Amino acid sequence: MVIGTIAFVLIGLAVGFGTLVLLPAYFPAARSLTVATAVTAALIGGGISGYALDDHLPALALLFAAVTSVLLVSVLARPDQVAGTGRHRHA
Repeated sequence: MVIGTIAFVLIGLAVGFGTLVLLPAYFPAARSLTVATAVTAALIGGGISGYALDDHLPALALLFAAVTSVLLVSVLARPDQVAGTGRHRHA
């Protein structure tokens, strides 16, 4: 249980920091918000999948934690604010 929790936190940190390194312009919010969202999503996703799978498939639980983390961090993305995209919303 403790090793799984540490693995979920590491996945969340990897997703959070990876997002900030690869796409910094898409996340104008506080950097800590992006990383905290990634870690929290990985913990919740991993916990739910571990409970649903009864801890029989830990690799699948890790995958589900990563997917959950990526999906919830993508909610924070603001591609409309990236300069140079040429796309502007009209009021």
